[in-house]
Amino acid sequence: PPRRLPRALPVHDVVRLVETAGAVTAAGDGAALALRDRALLEFLYGTGARISEAVGAAVDDLDVDEGTVLLRGKGGRTRLVPVGGHAVAALRAWLVRARPGLVAAGRGTPAVFVNARGGPLTRQGAWMVLRRTAERAGLPVTGPHAVSPHTLRHSYATHLLDGGADVRVVQELLGHASVTTTQVYTLVTVDRLREVYATAHPRARG
Repeated sequence: PPRRLPRALPVHDVVRLVETAGAVTAAGDGAALALRDRALLEFLYGTGARISEAVGAAVDDLDVDEGTVLLRGKGGRTRLVPVGGHAVAALRAWLVRARPGLVAAGRGTPAVFVNARGGPLTRQGAWMVLRRTAERAGLPVTGPHAVSPHTLRHSYATHLLDGGADVRVVQELLGHASVTTTQVYTLVTVDRLREVYATAHPRARG
């Protein structure tokens, strides 16, 4: 059967997405939620976490000083992954300036990401953040190239491999039990290399 390759966003589209997430669109708690939305999307792209792993992350799992987070993946497996500098900055802003006020309005939760009522953000809530932000950023939310919950994870893996990361390292970062699962991303990057070769090499075309 034909391969169904992951859809990865170009880097400039990822930047547009996360910057759009940080723009305030409402009065009142809009500023707090904008900080949360940016932190969430920076976190997803900066760690390669699944949405379920992101919403399941507790504050104690996150070490912003060291730039690491403990993710709890499928089958009870855990992995410690680095958090990129942009994600750390967005997380600091969220944790210091916005999250405490929202959590105080709720019953208290250890979750890193909370909703407007101070409770833990759900997978559906996180998906709606992504969809709403993608729409505002002018990115597709329907059709074959729609931005989906896995888009930032796909983009994370593809951009790492494009940058020269070893597939085994990417396997560990993604939490794949088998490298075979990760190797689908190498097919994406080979296709991209072929495109570059075809346009750049003087004797690529007959």
